[in-house]
Amino acid sequence: MSGLDQVPFSGVEFADNPEPRCPCILLLDTSGSMSGAKISELNVGLRTFAEELRSDAMATKRVEIAIITFGPVQLIQHFVTPDQLFPPTLVASGDTPMGGAIQRAVELIAERKATYKANGVGYYRPWIFLITDGAPTDNVSAATAAIREGERSKSLMFFPVGVDGADLQSLAQIAVRQPLKLRGLSFRELFTWLSNSLGTVSRSQQDEAPPLTNPTDADGWAIAG
Repeated sequence: MSGLDQVPFSGVEFADNPEPRCPCILLLDTSGSMSGAKISELNVGLRTFAEELRSDAMATKRVEIAIITFGPVQLIQHFVTPDQLFPPTLVASGDTPMGGAIQRAVELIAERKATYKANGVGYYRPWIFLITDGAPTDNVSAATAAIREGERSKSLMFFPVGVDGADLQSLAQIAVRQPLKLRGLSFRELFTWLSNSLGTVSRSQQDEAPPLTNPTDADGWAIAG
């Protein structure tokens, strides 16, 4: 267990900011096949994402971001609001333990929701946003069951995105939603959409499902898988 896994949450953060939270985990493939232009553009996209979230006053109060990378599975950023989000530069190496990464994300969401409840803080349905250019190299049975149950019980939403080379069929077997394929290396456009979408959710009522821009529109960042 890493030091980040053991960081205790203090109620001080909620006393200073009692707004309901909109948690999102970025689940990012950093396996060896992501080396070169892919990981470079992913890093640029992450910086764009953090900057755009910080420019949205409501999102800065309500959105919380955590980052888990896999290749191997690492929690590199615990949940923070955008004013504290300064993504590290990711480096590509290793295989693609996607199943383990998904399970860690589901566990982290459960832990964070327990913290919200203990501090009397409301929250929106958490997002898990996965980006990969490959196929899982570990068993995904437990991860698939966790995602399906989370979607069924409305305790999370799982969004899979495949970069060039991704096994979209494998992603479709894990997810409830249809996987999307990134247009080229449009990471900046993807993260702009994600920032805008989380901002829209953060301004809605907690029981609402606000309409989001379709990422597969003609000028969007995605192609339907």
